Amino acid sequence: MKIKNDKVNTFIHNNSSQLTAGAGLLIMILILSIVSENFFSAKNLINICLQASVIGVLAICETFVIISGGIDLSVGAIVALSSAMMGELVVNRGLNGALGILACLLIGCLCGLINGLLISLLDMPPFVVTLGTMTIFRGLAYEWTNAQAIYGLPDSINFLGQKYIGIIPIAVITVFLLYLISWFIFKHTKFGLYTYSIGGNVVASRLSGIKVKMIKCGIYTLSGVLCAIAGIIIAGRMNGTSGLVASGYETDAIAAAAIGGISMAGGKGNIWGTLIGVLVMQCIRNGMNLLGVSSYLQMVVIGSVIIIAVAMDCIRRLRQS
Repeated sequence: MKIKNDKVNTFIHNNSSQLTAGAGLLIMILILSIVSENFFSAKNLINICLQASVIGVLAICETFVIISGGIDLSVGAIVALSSAMMGELVVNRGLNGALGILACLLIGCLCGLINGLLISLLDMPPFVVTLGTMTIFRGLAYEWTNAQAIYGLPDSINFLGQKYIGIIPIAVITVFLLYLISWFIFKHTKFGLYTYSIGGNVVASRLSGIKVKMIKCGIYTLSGVLCAIAGIIIAGRMNGTSGLVASGYETDAIAAAAIGGISMAGGKGNIWGTLIGVLVMQCIRNGMNLLGVSSYLQMVVIGSVIIIAVAMDCIRRLRQS
């Protein structure tokens, strides 16, 4: 009995942030269900999950990057560039839809690789690198499309963003599968273990024989590929794309990771906490929309949530030190 209690206590201690976020999500759902009769309808709940799909993928990117001790401000811009180039190639230049998807993935991979090489090989601060590439990639997206929206994508691309299996959108199923794959990587692969190790203590990781630069480069490259997948989802949902898509999405993705208990100092957190954070963020937005809260006030609320989440992480680290 004592051993069982010890395991429970250890689980609660190791997952306190995620349990707190989960409890907050349940309380939020309860409150919003009371104040808005439309919130807890099946249609609205599915809509919440569908709206959360793109941020959900970008939050995976931020989870890998933040756990490794970095940050990626360019995720929204990579979504825009990869999806915009795909749309231009397919709609205006006659490329096959399947090849367009492949091109989108390759562009996302290349963008992530550029971030990774600058950060790992030149030892540049991730904040500065991704702030710069955010502007570069967004500018390239506008230039590639002449700042015009592109519509009329083929079904092979729209499939991921618009089709359903029963009442469940394929986009939602895809995002959940990505979380399962990410959990497996973190839990059962050296790549995941090294990601935690680098975020916890990069010097000790290097001295223990971990190829820190290669792992960091791989993390940002993976982030770029995931951004491309998000770009395909958002293009499919809109039946089009432009250089403007996913503008500001990096803020929500980082916020979701922070709310879900990913330590901004690196080395701590888990992917399921991030998923909870994504749902919290989307429930906040959806609830405020149903209650008629202005978009400007929503910005204030989201910014406050980010500060509170990071402050709680700082308080936890101070108590543990």
